[in-house]
Amino acid sequence: MAANTALERLGEARARSGSALTLGLDPRLDRLPPDLPPTVGGLERFCRTVVERAIERIGMVKINVAFFEALGSSGWAVLERLREDIGPDRFLVLDAKRGDIGPSAERSAEALLGHLRADAVTVSPYLGEDAVEPFLAFPGRMVYLLARTSNPSAGRFQELVVGGQTLSQAVAGWAAERWPDGRVGLVVGATDPQTLVDLRARCPGPGFLIPGVGAQGGDLAGSVAAADGTAAPGLISLSRALTEDLGPDWAEEFSRRVRNWSDRIIRAGATLDP
Repeated sequence: MAANTALERLGEARARSGSALTLGLDPRLDRLPPDLPPTVGGLERFCRTVVERAIERIGMVKINVAFFEALGSSGWAVLERLREDIGPDRFLVLDAKRGDIGPSAERSAEALLGHLRADAVTVSPYLGEDAVEPFLAFPGRMVYLLARTSNPSAGRFQELVVGGQTLSQAVAGWAAERWPDGRVGLVVGATDPQTLVDLRARCPGPGFLIPGVGAQGGDLAGSVAAADGTAAPGLISLSRALTEDLGPDWAEEFSRRVRNWSDRIIRAGATLDP
């Protein structure tokens, strides 16, 4: 029987792929392989090829929507076709970082979860429940809230102390308490290993979506240890480490990188204490 909810589909995708490795897609025209033209057509060929190549090892895909929106209507059309390639058996996160309320949030949810049929989206928690509930109103879908991101200036606001705890701790604790059923996960970057440990200890339930392991040099072992929650499995997203600076035989090189990173994540998980 087909899974009915995103949480069930995530569990099945994780079981099939054997690890939390997630293919991140944020393609740039100026960083495509050398034999592809720096055009929308070249970008589409690249994205659809890597999605096809990743199928045996990666059951989850995270697409940064802005990289397609920036190309106008042709970019959105590529996103639509790419969604068809990904299919219903993979778990799709649309990394859109939405954060509005009311009808604006409802229209964003309709575009991303309705039209593109994503399993989950990323959302900024700054406006509270009003920014989250329109996405959860779509039956069986998930949301990942920005808690502690991996960018260099993330701490400017996320580490501000509010009521005796940092803002990232407050966001994580609020989300875990408000939605304990696993439908709401947390974006927690791998570039701050101590925060990974801290937020997992404080919030054992939510699954983490963890960027920053690859090109940003984040903590792989710590990410594997922290990714899964008791209410939902986690995701470890790699994009540039898999898809940039590829040589002439780029499709084969991409496949080798997928195998390498998948094996590394599986080995890291095997070393964890039972």
